[in-house]
Amino acid sequence: MRMQGKLSITVALLVAASLAPSGENGLQGHWRGSIETGEGSLGVEIDLAAIPSGWIGSISIPAQGASGLPLDRITVTGERCSFHIQAAPGDPTFNGTLSADRRKISGDLLQGGSTMSFELTRSGEAKVETRKASAAVQAQFAGTWEGTLEAGQSLRLKLKISNEQDGAHAILISLDQGNAEIPVSSIRQANMHLVLDLNRIGAKYEADLDKQGGELNGTWSQGGGSIGLSLRKSQ
Repeated sequence: MRMQGKLSITVALLVAASLAPSGENGLQGHWRGSIETGEGSLGVEIDLAAIPSGWIGSISIPAQGASGLPLDRITVTGERCSFHIQAAPGDPTFNGTLSADRRKISGDLLQGGSTMSFELTRSGEAKVETRKASAAVQAQFAGTWEGTLEAGQSLRLKLKISNEQDGAHAILISLDQGNAEIPVSSIRQANMHLVLDLNRIGAKYEADLDKQGGELNGTWSQGGGSIGLSLRKSQ
């Protein structure tokens, strides 16, 4: 899911690593390492922590500006472990083995029919990033918004914003990239100004609502570049 030009709305090669409880919590901690892709090494940082209900985990990919991506389907059997990047394209699934000294994890990442090797080294205590609730937005911001991002190629986007019991939620859908769904990490609204952070792809959308309440006019920022983006309310 990559577009040409300065910007990339890619959920790119999202890769990760994580696991589930062992008797001695040997997988708990902060892990650093890399995935060997066809284009070179991609650095990743993984945090794994045991909680009463099981394991939680998150991954950050600094080169893609992505941080705190949630991990799920975390399992472990003996020294073998597996995990999955939640709601990522290509069903990225990691399978690895914990070393005898419990300082390294190595194995393969399976994503979209490709297999890539990885290795991680324990480097500290776990600091799992979890989604923080966003305050509810004013009623005129809730609904479905649509527009086209022009950056080397045209990408039609649909943004859905809703107020739930625990606050505001939003998801961005890239219609021309297989209807890929990208969750919005945080939503901030002050008067007619709206800021959306999309940590999964290292992007931000900042816009102002027009006086009629039917259009958001603002800027899409990603990978050090920015471009204008307007979204019109459709529902």
